[in-house]
Amino acid sequence: MTLSLYIARRFGQAFLIVAGAFWGVLFLIEMVEQIRRLDPARGALSDAAHLAALSVPSTLYTIFPLVVMLSGVVAFLGLARSSELVVIRAAGRSALRMLLAPVTVALLIGVLLVAVGNPIVSATSKRAEEIEGQLRAEGRQTVSIGREGLWMRQGTADGGQAVIHAMRGNADATALYQVTFLLFDAKAGPVRRIDAASAWLTPGAWVLSEAKDWPLGRSTNPERDATRAQTISLPSTLTAESIADSFGAPSAMPIWELPGFIRALEAAGFSARRHIVWLQVELAQPLMLAAMVLVAAGFTMRPARFGGTGGRVMLALLAGLALFFLRNVAQVLGDNGQIPAALAAWAPPAIALMLALTLVLQQEEG
Repeated sequence: MTLSLYIARRFGQAFLIVAGAFWGVLFLIEMVEQIRRLDPARGALSDAAHLAALSVPSTLYTIFPLVVMLSGVVAFLGLARSSELVVIRAAGRSALRMLLAPVTVALLIGVLLVAVGNPIVSATSKRAEEIEGQLRAEGRQTVSIGREGLWMRQGTADGGQAVIHAMRGNADATALYQVTFLLFDAKAGPVRRIDAASAWLTPGAWVLSEAKDWPLGRSTNPERDATRAQTISLPSTLTAESIADSFGAPSAMPIWELPGFIRALEAAGFSARRHIVWLQVELAQPLMLAAMVLVAAGFTMRPARFGGTGGRVMLALLAGLALFFLRNVAQVLGDNGQIPAALAAWAPPAIALMLALTLVLQQEEG
């Protein structure tokens, strides 16, 4: 028990060192990028530092499997160079039993990362976007989905806003049904309301069918002056791509809110495949971190006197990058619907775990 706690402590210390080093480097890179992007007339150096500090957690979260793998490399190389691995093996402790402690720590880190780190990263990312939008005074197109249907907002040519509400739509929100358009003037408030049975997004305009139009701004009795038309065309700068971007990346939503959001998306008639895949990937995160620890151990547990340390470290890095790339490719295939969501999320960590155990068992036999 004492030995297991010691190995777990060594791995934990290595993890803190590697994570801190990555945070510092990413902060400096993000700081330079924010200084380059911000207008000096709108943002000061403190604003750039604030935005960098809020943006770093998202980047660090993305590469966290590599951080854990490098932590394992640092920890096991330290044990090998101090000959502690030789002593542990000479005492009769098997490699698999010795690795139980760091793998358990990696699993705990993964659980905390998903349960606590994911909501924190989501909050910091949203806050960074809000501050950046304020500093740049940008008007953003937004999309919100809830139990009451789809809400969308877009700018108009005269500087106003158009709020769109639909009960349901197609997979990419370019076709809306039971839709209401409420147009606002920048100074006069609401000036027009249109209810339609459906609306289709064409290049440069929404085409509404079976529409009723109320002139709210220039009429003393909008209901009396309301008109009906089979089709109405409303100019729009929206595209299918911009609507998809406005839905937001699944990573921008806390994992605790994802199941409800997925149900709301599906109830509104939209595709929730990307969010389902992301949810499964997040749930598989602890297993991926444990596999990365085993990968690091498989390449770096040999005694230092055998030489070839640099080559083994390079192989460990290449293996970690390959598994990280495999996970991203599987996620993309899952997003596109080419493979099931569960397979896209759980196959890469399962493959990594099997390969890592093969390497460790070879060390055990040697």
